[in-house]
This record gives sequence, C-alpha cells and structure tokens, in this order.
Amino acid sequence: LAAIAARSRTVRLSDGTAEHQRERHRDVAPTDYARLQRILDEGEVYMSRHHPRAVEAFIVMDGRPWRAGDRRALARAVTLVESTGAEDRAAAEALLAALREEGGAPRRALRLGVSGAPGVGKSTFIEAFGLRLIEEGKRPAVLAVDPSSVRGGGSVLGDKTRMAELSRRVEAFVRPSPSGGAAGGIARRTGEAIVLCEAAGFDVVAVETVGAGQSEIAARDLVDVFLLLVAPGGGDELQGVKRGIVEIADLVVVNKNDGALAEAAMRTLADYRAALALLRPATAGWTPRVLACSALERRGLSEIVRALDAFAAATGESAGARRSAQAVAWMWADLRDHLEAQLRADAAAGPRVAGVESDVAAGRLAPGAGARRLLEVFLAGR
Repeated sequence: LAAIAARSRTVRLSDGTAEHQRERHRDVAPTDYARLQRILDEGEVYMSRHHPRAVEAFIVMDGRPWRAGDRRALARAVTLVESTGAEDRAAAEALLAALREEGGAPRRALRLGVSGAPGVGKSTFIEAFGLRLIEEGKRPAVLAVDPSSVRGGGSVLGDKTRMAELSRRVEAFVRPSPSGGAAGGIARRTGEAIVLCEAAGFDVVAVETVGAGQSEIAARDLVDVFLLLVAPGGGDELQGVKRGIVEIADLVVVNKNDGALAEAAMRTLADYRAALALLRPATAGWTPRVLACSALERRGLSEIVRALDAFAAATGESAGARRSAQAVAWMWADLRDHLEAQLRADAAAGPRVAGVESDVAAGRLAPGAGARRLLEVFLAGR
C-alpha cells in the first residue's frame, strides 16, 4: 500500500472526501495491488484501516509539497517516525521503504553533526551558520536534540525558540526533539529524520547534540562531518588531547571570538591545533581543521562553509562506503532497542525478569551475569 501510494501522482485528499473514499473502497483487499493502483490512478485514495497515518503521510508528500520543502508536511512525517507506538512504528517503516522505492536513493545532503559543552553557544552558532548558508543559496535543516528529564521524561524543546530568526525563514527547517533517554547526545530516531530531510530537498542537515560533554560520540555514526564547538578560556590546555569527542572531530570551531574573549580565543585556537596534530584523523583523506568565529557578530562563518566544501571534495569517493557502514550501525542499534522492548513486553518472561532484577538489586547476582540470564530467558521463549 505504501509503495503504491507513494508512486501515485494524482492523489488528492481533503477532510470532506476522506471518509467517503474510506467507505467506498472498504471492500478492497490490502493485497489487491492491481485494483489499488487503478484507484490511485483515478485520483482516489484507499485509506488503510491499519496504518492510516502512513497513507496520510504519502498523500501529504504527493503533489510534491514535501519535495518542495513544505515544512508542515515534513514535520508531520518526522513526528510519525519519532513515535514509539507499535502501529506508528510499522507505519514509519512503510513510509521510509516506500520513499526509497518511489524516488530511488535519496539525494545526498551534507550531514553535519554539531556538538559542544553546554553554554558554548551551539544554538546561536547554528542559527548564524544556517542564515549564512541561506545567503549562499543553500537550504539548511536543523535537528536539535534536547535532553529529557530522567525523572519525568519531558523536555523543554527550547532550541527552536533560540533560533527564532532561522525558524522563520522558509528556506530552513528547525525541529527540536527530545533525547528520550538515548545515550550519545542524539534521539533514537534522528537517523530516520535525517533521511526525511534529505528527501525534502535540504542541502545541509545539521544535528545539534544534547551537549553533555566527552561522551557524545554516537552522533558520529549519523553524520558525514563532525564539528566540535569550543569556548575560549576553558582553563585546561590539555582538554584538546582528551580521548573521546575531540578525537572524532573533523572540524573544531572556537566560538565567541569577540570582545574581551578575542585574545583568549586565539590562544585556544593555537592549543587545539597543536593538540589535533597529535591525534589520528577521524576521517580518511581529511586533516582536521581548527577555525575561530563569532556567532554573535556573525564573523568567520564563510571560512567554515569553505572548510565544509573542502571536506566534501576531499572525502567524496569514500562517502558512499561510510554511509553504508553507518546504516549497518543504525540497524544494530535499533536491534538492541527492539530486543529490550520485546523482553520487557513478554508476559511469559515477566516473572523471571522481575526475579533477575530483584537478585541484581539485592547483590545476589552480578549485573553481567543477570544480563546473560535475561538473554537466556529471551532465547528460551523463542
């Protein structure tokens, strides 16, 4: 259904016609692809009773409002793929599969990861950088990940408010998303949201991570180029050689190169250049660069654009292989999430899971041994 709906060029849907069409074609079997194709070719819609939101998403995409960068249509699609509901997940997978069948491989946008410690000015930088990209005729999309509360699970989602000017530009798309407790500074479905932004025709897709510090390396498996934003005068000259987030950076940008911090920014720039010279490059064929800018005064942004262009030119031949490896990494990450969800939802295994948790909590069983026992419980139930 999804593939057929996505290939249709004449689909129309309005609030006044959806119910009529649902009743009219209720007798059509989901496997009757020939008849479904005739219905769609006639400009009508078969509303799947199982996944109506998926079909709706295709209809929104048809007529090319999504392809033309309709931000509302794209936002609805991202909401679908971020949903954790079982039916919505099936619908999202159908949407992504049909998108590939309908348009072949998605166009290649530059996937940019932006990370840095809290207070370094990530949102200010991304807004200024996005506006600079628009001036150069490019269309940026921003996926900003906000930390979720470990108690209530909610998120402030304030990045769009902090990027008010960029959010108002029709050439841009800004989407805040909760991390949902996912590790590594990204949300669980950020990779799928990137694919949707690419399909919508954006030239640069920037992923702003939570900003928790040295452990935010999961975003590296989602993007082409990883930009680390640092502040001047951090007080630790050895920060640049710490293993972790620094060694995976392709570009280090010293922000706040203005006013009283300008001199400190130049010292920080020199420190990081010396530190990166001691580390192995994160991407084959590219030597990491260290630049300085002022997001507040919007200076130094053109040099960053040029550096990203140089990165794309230098790594173009290996980009396909790198994205293929990333796709496999996404699959395994998704598998881990699915296995845990299946185990927790398995009613038959529930009492045994509770027993293992109790033993681990009481110190009668080591956490590692408890994990292996739970795996045995899961495999035994298959």
